[in-house]
Amino acid sequence: MKLRIVPMTARHLPAVAELERVCFPADPWSEALFRAALENPGAAILLALGEDGALLGYAVLSTVLDEGNLDNIAVAPEARRRGVADALLSVVTGFGREHLSRLMLEVRASNAPAIALYEKYGFAAVGRRKNYYDAPREDAVLMTLVF
Repeated sequence: MKLRIVPMTARHLPAVAELERVCFPADPWSEALFRAALENPGAAILLALGEDGALLGYAVLSTVLDEGNLDNIAVAPEARRRGVADALLSVVTGFGREHLSRLMLEVRASNAPAIALYEKYGFAAVGRRKNYYDAPREDAVLMTLVF
């Protein structure tokens, strides 16, 4: 699949918020939350766009000093298992190698495909957050990648 990774702009807000609702219907980020991340100088939102410009996925990275957190990543259902998350993670971890000492994330304990993808990039499970996710109640695996 041909795609390009670009920084998000304000014009992408409605499409990103809609994809968020599709991917996380029980507890989606609001458009206002995406706008706040977009306006935060310590955050970046990267988009994966198809050849036709369609939004295939996004990743939200926040940083404080030399540490980063992958706050959110989503891929459109019709684009899953086609390298979109892989492409986004490649850019995020590349940035991390150049600018950060570590990168962290939380992932649903039941999301084995995502955990396997993160492990492919060198993330390791370092803990568990009990009942981290509200709907449905579920633990999160805390993963970190040290550069």
